[in-house]
Amino acid sequence: MERQQFVASLVAGGCAGMCVDLTLFPLDTIKTRLQSQQGFYKAGGFRGIYAGVPSAALGSFPNAAAFFATYDCAKSLLGSCGVLAEPSVAPVTHMLAASLGEMVACLIRVPTEVVKQRTQATPSSSTYHMLVVTLREEGVRGLYRGFRSTLLREIPFSLVQFPLWEYLKTQWSQRRGHTLHSWQAAVCGAFAGAVAACVTTPLDVAKTRIMLAKAGSTTASGNILLVLCDVWKSRGLTGLFAGSIPRMTSISVGGFIFLGAYEKVRRSLLPEPNLAKLS
Repeated sequence: MERQQFVASLVAGGCAGMCVDLTLFPLDTIKTRLQSQQGFYKAGGFRGIYAGVPSAALGSFPNAAAFFATYDCAKSLLGSCGVLAEPSVAPVTHMLAASLGEMVACLIRVPTEVVKQRTQATPSSSTYHMLVVTLREEGVRGLYRGFRSTLLREIPFSLVQFPLWEYLKTQWSQRRGHTLHSWQAAVCGAFAGAVAACVTTPLDVAKTRIMLAKAGSTTASGNILLVLCDVWKSRGLTGLFAGSIPRMTSISVGGFIFLGAYEKVRRSLLPEPNLAKLS
């Protein structure tokens, strides 16, 4: 992967992340409160809908930049050697690249997510106060509470979203006979995001509960299966898919903005010849 392409992926990913996280923050807050163990209204209801936004603003650019830089590099490397270079196994290449991207991005995403979600579930506290409390009571380790559950949510999500996104782009492009416009890539991203969001909602519920749990509690230990079993026993299927509608809505709209903005910015940063290449 050339340096110019790497920089384009880095900048485009960061800009796309900022756009989607700040635009859809209210929906994210509603989803977090719906999934909270204390219930929607006790967690704040519709009050303080932008609680935790500073954490999201600070983390979105480096988080998305790290993902796309890793994703594009891995896709380029894996797609240029051996059996993974075959078009028929392109989905496998995209799955591996997306998984690597999520692993790197989660190093940045999880601390910002912990602070953001705790502030969303306690709107009377500020982002800074929640950060200080977390560090004082749990140390740096507390900022990575739910790291495993986040990975186990994000990797399956990306295993569905990105191969589906790439597949839809390829099929639509072949039918049209030209490289898709940014808005067309965005439509593919919206559909892929909605499907991935629906499938992985139970994992998102588990991740949210682990991050919001009191330090030292059974839930805070991070045992995803235990948390999912507890949700199933107390609230059934409804509990496992709590917040699925705002999650699917925000991720579908987010997929449109995120992947559309990424394509638009990346293409504007690359020379014209690269536009002829299909992803």
